[in-house]
Amino acid sequence: MKKVYYLKTCNTCIRILKALNLPPEFILQDIKHDAITVKQLEEMKSLAGSYEALFSKRAKLYKEMDLKNQKLEERDYKHYILEHYTFLSRPVIIIDHDIFIGNSKRSVEAVKSKLQAH
Repeated sequence: MKKVYYLKTCNTCIRILKALNLPPEFILQDIKHDAITVKQLEEMKSLAGSYEALFSKRAKLYKEMDLKNQKLEERDYKHYILEHYTFLSRPVIIIDHDIFIGNSKRSVEAVKSKLQAH
């Protein structure tokens, strides 16, 4: 599977996608307009190891809902990601059985390396 979960309105996501210049076989899913399904999130979790790894603690809602002062468990992370797209750390790029989460330079470089290996 070659898939990208991203936000079309996120400048960082768009910049990363342009820099990666992904081949046409990649499926792009704008999570604001095409919400993540439970099955999709469970697939991401199986690759990432946890829902927490997929969860964005930089989301505005995270601060607004004062979640940083609550003890969140795996089921909470899953619930919040499914409840609102902003809680997914973006972009999430899946290449075969590898998952790359977020916009860190390290993550983007890892995607580039994986693409060159193909």
